[in-house]
Amino acid sequence: MGQEIPTSKFTKHDFSAFQEYLRSETSILQQYFRDNRFACAHNTGGFEVEAWLVNREAVPVPLNEKFLHTLNHPKVVHELAQFNFEINVEPQVLKNDALDKLHAELSATWERCYQVAGSLDADVMAIGIHPGIVDGELTVQHMSTSQRYRALNEQVLAMRNGVPLTLNIRGKDHLNTVHHDVMLEAATTSLQIHYQVAQDEAVRTYNAAQVISAPLVAASANSPYLFGCDLWDETRIRLFEQSVDVGLEKNKRVTFGHDYVRGSLFSCFEENLNNYAILIPLNSKLNEAELYHLRLHNGTIWRWNRPLVGFDREGNIHLRIENRVVPSGPSIIDMIANAAFYWGLLHYTATMTQPPEQLLEFPIVRQNFYNAARYGLRSSLHWLDGQQYPVDELIQGQLLTAADNGLLKLGIADDSRKKYLSVIEARITSGQNGAVWQRRWVEKYGKDMNQLSKAYLEHQHKGAPVHEWDV
Repeated sequence: MGQEIPTSKFTKHDFSAFQEYLRSETSILQQYFRDNRFACAHNTGGFEVEAWLVNREAVPVPLNEKFLHTLNHPKVVHELAQFNFEINVEPQVLKNDALDKLHAELSATWERCYQVAGSLDADVMAIGIHPGIVDGELTVQHMSTSQRYRALNEQVLAMRNGVPLTLNIRGKDHLNTVHHDVMLEAATTSLQIHYQVAQDEAVRTYNAAQVISAPLVAASANSPYLFGCDLWDETRIRLFEQSVDVGLEKNKRVTFGHDYVRGSLFSCFEENLNNYAILIPLNSKLNEAELYHLRLHNGTIWRWNRPLVGFDREGNIHLRIENRVVPSGPSIIDMIANAAFYWGLLHYTATMTQPPEQLLEFPIVRQNFYNAARYGLRSSLHWLDGQQYPVDELIQGQLLTAADNGLLKLGIADDSRKKYLSVIEARITSGQNGAVWQRRWVEKYGKDMNQLSKAYLEHQHKGAPVHEWDV
């Protein structure tokens, strides 16, 4: 869904033609899997950061068109709402000083965004959900000009037969409201982490990504408030699932899934073909070998861990796993630390002697994930040894060492491993991630979401990791 499209209006013929292309390209992809066509000389990592444009008082402002035009940066692009934008980084082979290179690039791009926003009397902010956003601002009037978003909105509502979307989230407070478009999704800004893998490692790596999503979201939670309500530590998880709900109980567009992958990662794309209705039937005359329709369709199914196929500059096809569970923010170094923790823990878990999917049933993995999203660092998780642990004890006692070993196996330099994993360690030891800091601020000063946002932005400007933020 990252590509622009020329129209948001489609005919029945568009849908039927797209279905035929999709069926043909799925067969081509199946042959690619049979022929072991997927290139990967070394595991490669990258990410996307979704962020907010705000004014000097940290209130969201709808000016991404002017901001992006002034910025004129090829790796900074539109997001759904005019309040938002997305930063992409150059993927790095995960060895030696790769983490430092990613850190340096993100820092430089973020600084450039900050400078350009400043020239527009605005600012930039990275957070899972902006606590000051109000329901009335999330309307189609504030949708980005890109046709792909209007098409998404129209097709989701068409599949719902015009029935408004219902938002129903229970936490400390209970938020229950209706919304007449998909703009609720714009409130969910994330750090989307990519990991390129060889075909013979893909299934185990994908399943490992599912297993480790719970401790990852617990450690990184940064979204406790929505519309003034105190909800989940990572409310973004539940919000995104409900914001593009097409009204089908089975095969939801945003999903953690129903089982581990068995046999081949191709099964996910086969499921896409057989079980998911087409949302954006934009047809292309590109060579079917490029899998245009298959990739576009996959882009409208937002698994929390999503398999992707792509092509490098030389035209070689590759497999990536995109992890979508981590929120944006709180600081640049926090985000690099979250990515490092993920890549290290993922590689370690995917290369264990005994596959973790043999040790932990999938319904428990899914339960872990939603418990972690709801309770964050207060959650308890069932783990691979059959025991249940408070998540902070699990991370401190087992997972940080595992992540360090995973980064070591990948070839990440000793000082880089220590630098970024020590941020996670200090965050867990202090008991303060972004969600905890926001709640501590509200406990001290009251539920003034605008002032909370302003205090958050002031801390973010200083660049320190969130465990060092005071209230």
